[in-house]
Amino acid sequence: MNRYVTIFLTGLAPAIWGSTYLVVTQLLPEDRALINAALRALPAGLLLLLLTRQLPRLEWIPRLVILGALNFSIFWWLLVEAAYRLPGGMAATVGAVQPLMVYVLSSVLLGTSPTWKLMAAGGVGVIGVALLTLTSDAQVDAIGVLASVGGAFSMALGVVLSKRWQMPISPLAFASWQLIAGGILIAPFAIFLDPALPSLTAGNIIGYTYLSLIGGALTYVFWFRGIVRLGPSTVTTLGFLSPLTAVILGWAILGQSLSIVQSGGVALVLLSVYAVMVMQVDRTFFQKEEPASGPGPTLPAKPPILPSGESRQWHHDPFSHPDIQKMSLRELDDLPPPSPRFRF
Repeated sequence: MNRYVTIFLTGLAPAIWGSTYLVVTQLLPEDRALINAALRALPAGLLLLLLTRQLPRLEWIPRLVILGALNFSIFWWLLVEAAYRLPGGMAATVGAVQPLMVYVLSSVLLGTSPTWKLMAAGGVGVIGVALLTLTSDAQVDAIGVLASVGGAFSMALGVVLSKRWQMPISPLAFASWQLIAGGILIAPFAIFLDPALPSLTAGNIIGYTYLSLIGGALTYVFWFRGIVRLGPSTVTTLGFLSPLTAVILGWAILGQSLSIVQSGGVALVLLSVYAVMVMQVDRTFFQKEEPASGPGPTLPAKPPILPSGESRQWHHDPFSHPDIQKMSLRELDDLPPPSPRFRF
């Protein structure tokens, strides 16, 4: 697929997530943060599971539980805690350090070396988010700040490990298993800590459907697919589109004011995302994104001759090859990244 299309679809995920605040405040019952998170994750994961009809191998389950906790359960819980204790602007600004965390974690866990241009683009994005959301009357709450930083770290580690622990499956199956794991982990807390749901109105049903199908199933498929194809450092910088969308929707739909300073923040966020897009298209700006691989197993050079068009399927999805499916997790970790010609 064209790299521009890949960048667009990946950036579409955080842009849609920026509408979450609007949907939650306008369409969903109040004070049901954990229930809202569970109803966002579990139905989306089950729907994707029905579409893929693929169950994980037993040895993958521990990794999927960790990823589900980092990307969904822990992240959403700390995000809600920060939102309760901090003004939205301060919570968004503290959380904007996530790209810098991803750069460091990628260097440690993936052996990558983000260039100074990518680091500069991330710094510009942080400044843009600060101008977008910070207000002069913001009050500091230490626990809220720690929750915001913890949520950013949880998501950053989840993004990097999603790249490190690639599995021989499609992005749809990968997203479905993580959503189910995250939903199951957060469901008991939702049952015991949140008030029971009232009778749902038409607006409630529309809100839950949107968050689950669009804000959950669709966007996380794009997100995890982008992590594999673009790398964590690039994908996490596109996350600046989330607070940008939230501010623009608040201005356009809720009638919230947009000052000159905030307009400057919009420009800086767009500049940051555009710079990352240019660097991603022109790969000469990047150093090697993958860690060096040892001799280890490699993908077959040519597709095997199989009946009923199966060779064509293997060509487009090399991980569907029987030899790859039989490999253990240790052997899969030693595999080099697929050639760009192979696509999910």
